[in-house]
Amino acid sequence: MSITSRIKSALVSPALDEQINKIRKPIGTLGYDPWGYNNEAVKVGFSLVRLLYERYFRVEAYGVDKVPEKGPVLIIANHSGQLPLDGVLIGYALASRESKPRIPRAMIERFFPTVPYLGNLLNEFGAVLGDPINCAKMLANDEAVIVFPEGVRGSGKLYRDRYQLKRFGNGFMHLAMKYNATVIPVGVVGCEETIPAIANVKPLAKMLGVPYVPIALPAVLPAKVILNFGDPMVFEDGEIPEEEVTSRVEQVKAAISELIDKGLSERKRLF
Repeated sequence: MSITSRIKSALVSPALDEQINKIRKPIGTLGYDPWGYNNEAVKVGFSLVRLLYERYFRVEAYGVDKVPEKGPVLIIANHSGQLPLDGVLIGYALASRESKPRIPRAMIERFFPTVPYLGNLLNEFGAVLGDPINCAKMLANDEAVIVFPEGVRGSGKLYRDRYQLKRFGNGFMHLAMKYNATVIPVGVVGCEETIPAIANVKPLAKMLGVPYVPIALPAVLPAKVILNFGDPMVFEDGEIPEEEVTSRVEQVKAAISELIDKGLSERKRLF
């Protein structure tokens, strides 16, 4: 038995094996799709993330049933925490829901695929390089896609700026309109406190060719995380001025801001 098989045997229960197999994905005969997604890797990752989700971050997810069971979906959320933990937790919430679970794809920063082994591992778990072309292909394939319009502006924000939404790009809205994708806003509360950064060493980040080098504790703190999924939003396609596209983006941003406020009011403690 190979090492991979042994790990799977130790971590993946028969029930989980059956659950993931029921979530159909367009994979080839070798077990991968064109972007590297692999069912067997997802099963192992699912088992590991479950421990983080249920025991370490003690996540509470509300409204996850609002995500449509099929068709193109854009899950739009605030970004924070230095590491892409928010995307992992959102993905697990959707993949583990009792009724009609889905395994979403996550758009990741260009930096992560450059890290040895990490890029391939993220691809196997369903992550895809955050490129408009990749996202368009996912939506054309009726996938649910997690997108953080703040990008590195959000993930690298300092602790003093927590829960202050940065500028949203308009790209996701153009894709939502073109592919008639349902937009689900999500407010993430808690990831801001997992790796609180007090400063960003920009000269060092530039020298290393990375988005940011935060000054923070070398640990991931067990902050309590709350995910609030908002009501579905659909935007008709058509020839409209870019100002109107921006206005639609602001509608989504405002919905996320309200969901963040809701999560902050629901959270009774940081840890």
